[in-house]
Amino acid sequence: METPDPLLERVAPVLAAVPDAVAIVLGGSRARGAARSASDYDLGLYFSESAGLDVGCLLAAVKGLVDDPSDAALTEVGGWGPWIVGGGWLRIAGQKVDLLYRPIESVERVIRDCRNGHIAMEYQPGHPHGFCSAIWMGEIALCRPLSDPQGAIAALKAMTVPYPEKLREALIRRFQGEILFSIENAQTAVPGGDQTYIAGCAFRSLACAAQVLFALNRRYLINEKGAVAAAAQLPLIVDNLAERASSVWRAIGLRAFDAALVELRSIEHDLARLTEATR
Repeated sequence: METPDPLLERVAPVLAAVPDAVAIVLGGSRARGAARSASDYDLGLYFSESAGLDVGCLLAAVKGLVDDPSDAALTEVGGWGPWIVGGGWLRIAGQKVDLLYRPIESVERVIRDCRNGHIAMEYQPGHPHGFCSAIWMGEIALCRPLSDPQGAIAALKAMTVPYPEKLREALIRRFQGEILFSIENAQTAVPGGDQTYIAGCAFRSLACAAQVLFALNRRYLINEKGAVAAAAQLPLIVDNLAERASSVWRAIGLRAFDAALVELRSIEHDLARLTEATR
């Protein structure tokens, strides 16, 4: 039995009572049981696009929860783009609480697309590698429902297990080739010593490697933050991935660009062999 959380017991019913709120979920490390005492609370508010979301009513409810009502602020739906959608950064009982909106009909469509092997990768502030549409499916798979009176989240969760083979294939197909492509792009900037560009390409290469490793292991990846370290702990791994990634960044910091790219090529080679071995 899960230990009751006083903050969630206080917050969830208030958010669930907001008109047009279909479900409230807990996400992030707290939903996965991997949180530290100082970890943020990640809350998702799922709403129906056909009914909309009364943000004014939601803000009034939030002001009754936050430590300083004068600091309470929420975006309109779409205020943070089509994929993050909107929400607010709140402080409740001294804890940082991140509230995000999710349109439940669109989430269901994305899950159906993912199950059929169709994914999208979109530019999105806050996601330096981009926002992969499969994140929405992963959020559902990994979240803990706090209020789901219509069973909407339960129904979507049922669509996430087992991990779809077509999604696995699509993610590997989308990201495997970009690993080497990014390394080769970085190589073109070595003669000019463009450290920023080389670092950007190295990041994309490692972020793609993490995507492939999560897919190989049939695990949902919902954020590139911490993804390389998490990928290094999966059952199917590239040996010493975390240490090798760190050596890439040390080399780039020292402007030893050729050494950094040699290490990246070695990671790409080992991952390609691992991918082939799983087929």
